Amino acid sequence: MLKEERLDYILRKLKTDQKVLQTELSTDLQVSEDTVRRDLESLAQSGLLIKVRGGAIPHSPNPLNFKERINLHSDDKVNMARKALSLLHDGQTIILDGGTSTLSLVKLFPPQLRLTVITNSVPIVMQLIEHPGVEVIFTGGRIFKESQVAGGLDTIQMLRRVRADICFLGVCSLHPLLGVTGMDLEESEVKTTMVESAHRVAALATGDKMGTAEPYKVCGITDIDIIVTDDPNQPSLESYRELGLQVL
Repeated sequence: MLKEERLDYILRKLKTDQKVLQTELSTDLQVSEDTVRRDLESLAQSGLLIKVRGGAIPHSPNPLNFKERINLHSDDKVNMARKALSLLHDGQTIILDGGTSTLSLVKLFPPQLRLTVITNSVPIVMQLIEHPGVEVIFTGGRIFKESQVAGGLDTIQMLRRVRADICFLGVCSLHPLLGVTGMDLEESEVKTTMVESAHRVAALATGDKMGTAEPYKVCGITDIDIIVTDDPNQPSLESYRELGLQVL
């Protein structure tokens, strides 16, 4: 079998099974595990998958650009936002990560809600600026135009000064072994600090982000307390429940 045929087979199997194992591919393709390892490395360098020990898993399918994501899975995000809203009550101090899922949550805030919101998201600040009961604290820092969030050392230092009741984390990729990962190093570092600065963490993740990974680690799976998703009955969520996470 030609290399191009092997690579095509690997990508098709990855799309179907959401993971591939070197041992299984070696048998299926009738080549050595060293050959499979080199094939996986080639696909990883092309940005088509993420290598993990013994095999590979998919990248998150979502684009990085905020404007491209705003209308992606919009109904699912509203569904998640309604569930996440049940975790809020008057008097809380919360951290809101930048992202389209957390923006969907903010859009559902009732006018009588009384909260303090700490966020690095420009769209969330603009959405809450007229809310009568929400105090808004913007982290400051350098603005990343594509994702419309602030980042850098100033943002991280500010977040380290707070202790929030709960952090709502917009998730790019969620994996039961690799935890939460992201596509951008600086943004992932900010997300890590958000997790460390909150008593509880709720991860907002649509089903297409389950079982995927990106290059930069945000936190381990046990650093999360709650997964809020569009379909809590999908089979892939059982592995998270087994780890003690609440799934909404």
